[in-house]
This record gives sequence, C-alpha cells and structure tokens, in this order.
Amino acid sequence: MHNIDDDFKLIKSFINGDESAFNQLIYKYQERIYWHARRMTGNHLDADEIVQEVLLVIYNKIKSFEFKSSFYTWVYAITNTRSINYLKKRSVKRFFSLEETENKLDDNNIILNLEQKQQLQLIENALQKLPVKQREVFIMRNYDEMSYEEISEITGRAVGTLKANYFHAINKIKELVGNEI
Repeated sequence: MHNIDDDFKLIKSFINGDESAFNQLIYKYQERIYWHARRMTGNHLDADEIVQEVLLVIYNKIKSFEFKSSFYTWVYAITNTRSINYLKKRSVKRFFSLEETENKLDDNNIILNLEQKQQLQLIENALQKLPVKQREVFIMRNYDEMSYEEISEITGRAVGTLKANYFHAINKIKELVGNEI
C-alpha cells in the first residue's frame, strides 16, 4: 500500500503552492481510480470521464482534506460517489470490453485464452446486472481487496448491511453465470 505520511506531506506541499506535489499524488492513485470507475461502469470511456471528474474534484477540494483518514480512502470515496452518480445518469448499460485479454492471445494457447475470456466476460456481464450497491461491495471486496470496515468508512453503510449486499451479490453472480454455462 501507499505510505500515509508521504501522502500527507505531498498534500501539505501542494496546499503551500507546489503543483508538482499534486501531480505526484495523482500519479500514485490514477490507475486505481480508473479501475474502480471502470468496474463500476463496465466501460472505458465512461471510466475516463469519471476519472477526469474525480481529478477536478480532488484538485478543487484537497485544501479541505482533514487528515482524518488516509488520502486514498478520501479519493476512493470521491471516486465511488462519482461512479454511482454517473450510473444514475446513464440508463444504458454497456458491457466491459476485454481488450487487455485480446492483446495476450497467441497461437499456442488460444483455446485456453478464449475460455478465460468467456469466463471473464460472463462475470463482467453478471456484475453489470447487479444493483449498484451490491456491485459496489463486490468490486471493493474482490478487486480492491478491502475489508468491510474500510468499505463502511467509504460508503457510510453498516458492516452488516455490506455483508448482506455482498452475500446477495455473490449469489446473484453465481446464478447468472451458472445459467450461461
């Protein structure tokens, strides 16, 4: 993980006028912001739009950062909120593209890669069919490897509620993927 003290030093440097400190902070977290937004929306272009919005929010609000949580928790909460708001604005759901997987195909193991791609596509399609709160908890637990306590801090929801959302998400994904196999 990232060093909290280093982040706090960079924040203070930026507040004191060092623009390069902001760039260093964003460099550390940009990819994680993107992937959370991408998993929430299932789409590269939507994720890019959310990332740009999140970076603007961070830039404009960093001076109000209270140093009560890690910078990443604060950034993650902003990213999560912006992703959910974006999904509310969009009624059309788009499916996750697996261009990274396609780039890794070679002649020797094309069948194995196609099977993996199909399985990933099934899971991603199922993920997009989940209610937003279930999808959010599933992504945070599985992709971002967060504890329920961390998720609770970010979302403001009780740990018990999060566990229930996760349980329902897992069962719904199993049901949706099972129907496709």
